[in-house]
Amino acid sequence: MSTAPESRRSVVTPLRAVIGLCLAAPYVAILWVGSYAKTDPAFIGIPFFYWYQMLWVLISTALTGIAYLLWQRDQRARRGGTK
Repeated sequence: MSTAPESRRSVVTPLRAVIGLCLAAPYVAILWVGSYAKTDPAFIGIPFFYWYQMLWVLISTALTGIAYLLWQRDQRARRGGTK
């Protein structure tokens, strides 16, 4: 008889789905070039094409931070709240 430890199965929870959306949103927004391939509206003389991408740098930072905090919460909940 084998005494191998039980492997934990991955479970997709609503919290993990939100984490995935936070991490996927910047990729979708930047790879969908047709949505921002234009020059107007300009912001302080910078064409839309450029400032839209720079804005996503900040948004991506915030979303990655949120995903990290949610992941920590998920891991604490899986361990039973010990830390």
